[in-house]
Order: sequence, then structure tokens, then C-alpha cells
Amino acid sequence: NPSTTIDFSHQIESKVELAIYNIKGQKIRSLLNNDISAGKHSIVWNGEDSNNKQVSSGIYFYRLYIDGRSESVKKCLLLK
Repeated sequence: NPSTTIDFSHQIESKVELAIYNIKGQKIRSLLNNDISAGKHSIVWNGEDSNNKQVSSGIYFYRLYIDGRSESVKKCLLLK
């Protein structure tokens, strides 16, 4: 099964949301939406949407929100 690992770090304990979007900007899945401790973290996305169905190969974006503010938007390529 295709998957990708998303690494990030932050300096203080914060509410963090990590969400995956398709090329049209539609939210595919929220991977994380919790208070987490400071430091380095890794989250694995297994290529499934919020209904646990495999998405097609293609370009996706992930957005990291820390305390409600958008901190980072990155592109990833999912290949099967």
C-alpha cells in the first residue's frame, strides 16, 4: 500500500492540525487534530481519504496548522 511520512517540528506544546488536500483544494483527510508536545513528530498518511478509501495517484498538498494559524503548506506525490 502506498504511504508517505510527513515530518514536522514545533517549539511549544500546541494544538496542531495536519490536513491533506487534493489538487482542487478539497480536504481529503485530517491526519491530526490534537494538542501535542513540542519537538519533532512524524505522521504517516496511508493514502486513504476520510472514508478510508484509497485515493488515486497524483499530487496532494498537506497543510500544518498550529494554534489555528496556517504554518506550512507542502506538496506531496502519491504513487501506487
